[in-house]
Order: sequence, then structure tokens, then C-alpha cells
Amino acid sequence: MELDETDKKLLLFLQEDCKQTTKELSGKLGLSVTAVYERVKKLENAGVISKYVALLDRNKIHRNFIVLCHVKLIQHKKEFVLQFEKEVMNLEEVTECFHVSGDYDYILKIGVRDIEDYRSFMLTKLTTLQHIASTHSSFMISEVKNTTAIIL
Repeated sequence: MELDETDKKLLLFLQEDCKQTTKELSGKLGLSVTAVYERVKKLENAGVISKYVALLDRNKIHRNFIVLCHVKLIQHKKEFVLQFEKEVMNLEEVTECFHVSGDYDYILKIGVRDIEDYRSFMLTKLTTLQHIASTHSSFMISEVKNTTAIIL
């Protein structure tokens, strides 16, 4: 789908605050409410907008200890990869999982309460997954940038 400049502006506004009404958006874009509604529906139907979410403050929900955990599998066999990916999907502490190139096979972003909570997660959940050869954990010192917005 080819996006015009109005679509790009609309998407930027929605990424900033998706709870804006079509009336508010129409004022910002200089379009009718109907035109904005139709553009949003078109973007949703095309899959450009995949879903709407609420972003939570990690500090207020006590999930502000962030760990990047590099995981290496014992082998790159298809069945091992698929099983690991299926199992990691069920770990609620893991908010992101990337299959990567390099020395490790995956990078997991994990949010827990504190170091003790992370230790418990490692011992009772992550290390119980099959086919893991090794892990390497890095702990967040401070958050420099955190955005979900994609600038077009």
C-alpha cells in the first residue's frame, strides 16, 4: 500500500495518541470527519495499523528491572528453533524476543521486579526450556530512548 503525506501525518498522530477522536484528527489534518474515518479504516484493513494498545509505566507496575538476555541454542535444528520460540511465547516476563545473527541465537527483553525476581525467572522458567546451551544477561542501567513510534 502506498501512503500519501496525509496518511503519514494521520499515522503519526495516532501513534502519539490513538484515543484521539476522528473529529480531533480531522481538525489537525484539515479533512472531514468522514474522510479521516475512511482513511483509518483503510489503514486498518490493509494491516498498516495492526492493533491499538495501552503503554504501561513499568515503574508503577513494578516491572522496571529490565534485562537483555542473549540465548544460544545447542543446535540450530528446525525442531529446536520452533520449540524454543513456542515455549518463549508463554513466558510473561519476556516482552520481546528477537532471532538474531552472531554469537547468540536470540535476544530476549525481560521485565521483572528486581534481581531476585530475575534469578527466580532464570531458575524456574528460562533454564527449564529445552535446547538452551548458554545465556548471557545484561541489565539496564538507564533508559535513554524508548518509543514505539515509527516515523515514515
